This record gives sequence, C-alpha cells and structure tokens, in this order.
Amino acid sequence: MTRTYIVTGSASGIGAATANLLKEAGNNVIGVDLRNADVEADLSTPEGRSAAVDRAVELAGGNVDAVIACAGISAPAPITVAVNFFGVADFLTALAPTLAKSSAPRAAAVSSMASLQPNSPELVEAMLAGNEEEALRIGKELADQGPQTGYLNYPSSKRALSRWVRRESISPAFAGAGIPLNAVAPGTVLSAMTRELLATPEGRAMVDENVPMPLNGHSEPEVIARLLIWLTSEENTHTTGQTIYTDGGADATLRGDDIWS
Repeated sequence: MTRTYIVTGSASGIGAATANLLKEAGNNVIGVDLRNADVEADLSTPEGRSAAVDRAVELAGGNVDAVIACAGISAPAPITVAVNFFGVADFLTALAPTLAKSSAPRAAAVSSMASLQPNSPELVEAMLAGNEEEALRIGKELADQGPQTGYLNYPSSKRALSRWVRRESISPAFAGAGIPLNAVAPGTVLSAMTRELLATPEGRAMVDENVPMPLNGHSEPEVIARLLIWLTSEENTHTTGQTIYTDGGADATLRGDDIWS
C-alpha cells in the first residue's frame, strides 16, 4: 500500500537516504530542505516552519501518513538550536492534526549520540519550555565564548529533542491520536557533515574517542534510514517515546550495562 511521507532534510545525508529508500519502495515522498527539495524552506525560523507545513500538506493533498524529521546541523551557534529542536518539535506538532487523519499515522525524528554528551541544562530547559527567544539567547551566550563552548548548542539540542519525544509521545496529540512518535540516535554517520572531520587520522581518532563504535564502525546513512522507515511503517503499532541508539555500540560502551540506577 502506498503511503505519503514528509521528510525534512531530504537533500542530503540521512534525509536523502530515507527519501530515496521510500521512493524505491513506491511511496509518495515530499521532501523539505533549504534547497533542492519539493518544499524549499528555512526551518530555523517560525515563519519558515509554518510555510513548510502549509506547502507540504498542500502537495500531499491534505493526506499525510508519516513525517520523518531528519533536518539538522551541528554549528557551534544558536541556529543549531533553532533547526535541531524547534525545527523538529514545531514542525511535528503542526503536522499532528493532519497526521491524525491517516489510518496508520507515524512520526519519527533524528536525535544523536550527542544527546548523551555534556550539555547546557539551562538551554535544554528553555527549549523544553518552548521559549525559543530565551533558548537562542542562551545559545548565543555559549557561542560568544568560543567554538568549544558554543558546541554545547548541539548536544543540548539533541538532549532536548529526545526528552521532547519521550514527553510528547504519550500526549493526546500523539498517543491519543494513534501516532507512534520516536527518535533514532546515530553514532558517526558517513555524510557531508562528517566527511571533513573524518578526512584525517587525527580527526578520526578524536571522533572515535568520543563515539566508540565497536560494531562495524561508522555507518552509512541508509543504516539509519531503514530504522526510521520501520518506525514510521504500519508494522510499528506500539513502539513509542523511544530514542533508539543506532550507534554501533557507542551508548553501551560509554554508559555501561546499568542505565536504570
């Protein structure tokens, strides 16, 4: 049965891999990205998100079965917060009523192994409170201290996203409407975002120290795409609120075998 998907970040990386696999399986896919997409929009602004939702629903003829939010950046700047958290949370929230009309609605987002890294609790709480102005202010303060501190924008955005998914998954808007909502947290993925960093032995050593992947090493984007597709398929009826670490064992390596204490 053909399903209609909206995929953000569809022009590159995990988003492109996801869109391509969905199309190959015969699904109708509406891609959203800054460029080279069915819907060209800037998800870093409220206006851009609203316009993207309206245009995507229009192209779908009002019928959307699943949304997969892959768009994300890792700049040591507050725009990372705008895209990675608000560009996902606001986008999915706005589409929930349309999704609810489907006989098998589903939603998923791309978080990151970085959700387990050190972050700014103040920034995370501002995001979860839905206060974008305050979150951007805090993100800028971090960025103004230099790229190392500014990088906290990235793990903070992913921590907030995973917590948002867990919280919203059981809400009336999602669980109440029969919509499983999940996140996938990749380790190191071979993509345009990581290519430069992995190009040197020093870069690879730094990456592998922070994200050790004993099972099969760095992953191709298609590895993450396949899980996103299953999570948003009709087969998934009860998995919700999860951040699934598709990371070659990085989470197990770094956190060990007791994450419940």
